[in-house]
Amino acid sequence: MKALARRSTPPRRAVAPAPVLPERLELIGPVAGEPAWAALHDDELLDVRICDLGLRLDRSELRFRIEQLHDELRALGLPLRPACYLGDEWFTPSGSAVIALPFYLAHPRLRLLERRQMREVEGGTDEECMRLLRHECGHAFDHAYRFSRRPEWQALFGRSDADQTPDVYRPRPYSKSYVRHLKNHYAQAHPDEDFAETFAVVVGMPEREWRRKYRGWKALEKLEYVAGLVAEAARKRVPRIDEHRISDARRLKKTLRRYYAERRRDYAEDFPDFLDPDLLRLFGETSPAADLELDEMPEPASRFLRRRRDPVVSAVVAFTGTHKYTADELLRRLVTRCEVLGLVLRHNEARTLLELGAYLAALVTTHLHTGRYKRTV
Repeated sequence: MKALARRSTPPRRAVAPAPVLPERLELIGPVAGEPAWAALHDDELLDVRICDLGLRLDRSELRFRIEQLHDELRALGLPLRPACYLGDEWFTPSGSAVIALPFYLAHPRLRLLERRQMREVEGGTDEECMRLLRHECGHAFDHAYRFSRRPEWQALFGRSDADQTPDVYRPRPYSKSYVRHLKNHYAQAHPDEDFAETFAVVVGMPEREWRRKYRGWKALEKLEYVAGLVAEAARKRVPRIDEHRISDARRLKKTLRRYYAERRRDYAEDFPDFLDPDLLRLFGETSPAADLELDEMPEPASRFLRRRRDPVVSAVVAFTGTHKYTADELLRRLVTRCEVLGLVLRHNEARTLLELGAYLAALVTTHLHTGRYKRTV
């Protein structure tokens, strides 16, 4: 993903609220004016090709978000208006000043399918959608004016062409060298993302607010620099820019079923049930006490993990060298899944602690070397 500066709150258009997506959709046939596929059940809808959905950006509520972004750019005096289109995810094509928005945001039925398939809808709320738009606009801004070629830009953010944005990175949660805009400390992923996140803050927040929020931070120097670039660009004509579009939804011939199969494979570790098979081997599901090694009702695994959390985390940190934040977050995930699965202690506490420590150390060590908790899914 890639982003600009702001001095006062821009006028905001009335933004149409996103419709509430029901957990269950009653399908009784096509609604007047709605595409026929909107009435299909999930299993049927998944067999529709993306290019056959006939989606139009100008006929979706996304046009209100784009108009709001344009208002914010106008308030800053910037003549740049990045073109937008529907793609397969959020991104700005390399070297182009256009923004791709995921096609599933263009219709409520597709947002519902997205949530059922991926458990969340990235950009599904007004606030998150605007955050992502501002971020991508930052990439478009850089592609248009090419400020990242300047030595002072590189001194602040790093070399933009050093590496591509990695799929995984190790953020420092408490660093004050970066703004905090998108989740997962995304500004720390790459110099381009650092710039885009800084740009997004300048666009989406009045100057007095970002100065107050980031007072005393290294990130404030970056914000002031980006604000200066915005002021400079406001005095220039928009250069001729490439508007090459890739992964255009109108040309994507893959079915929704294939699309989600590929995404679930790529993001398998982000799903809550990713570690379930390991937890089932480590602990056990609720069953009569006679079937266990203990003579009394076993302790819930989630309670056991909470009770032993501090020494377990400390041991993993000591022997793997990982950050305590990483180990603690991993243990939190295990606690949540144990609660969902209703797991209990299957063996005595000493044996369970030994197996748990070895398991966590293996996960964390793999993550340190590969960026993933497991090499295969």
